[in-house]
Amino acid sequence: MSLPVLVVLVVFGIALSVAAVHFTGGTTTATLAGADHALARFAEDFPDERPGSIRLTADSHAAFLDLGPQRCGIVRSIGDCFLTRIVTPQDILALTREGNVVSLRLNDFTWKGGRFAFADETGALAVAAALQSHDRIREAA
Repeated sequence: MSLPVLVVLVVFGIALSVAAVHFTGGTTTATLAGADHALARFAEDFPDERPGSIRLTADSHAAFLDLGPQRCGIVRSIGDCFLTRIVTPQDILALTREGNVVSLRLNDFTWKGGRFAFADETGALAVAAALQSHDRIREAA
């Protein structure tokens, strides 16, 4: 078999595999159905925690659960699954808030953080305040 034919077969095989994964739902992103869904998913991994308020992001791909002074639970969609974490100020490398968006960088090799847009600025401010004392939050200019 000549090299060009082999290259075409390999490229076609890879494209067919990617298409099969995509069309069978492998590239779907999990979405939280609401606060109760976020609470239930968080309780699966942390059954002893008793969250207070729950704030969902505007796209319903993440939820932040108030766990008391300077502790926050996070439920975040990663592909078609959910990742849960409890975050304290010691876990945070960087935290900024700009309007209704919170950007979070974590000291965690499994999940580095991200940008989270809320429906309003109140949600973003509450999440940022739960993660750090208010005087340490850096407002983006």
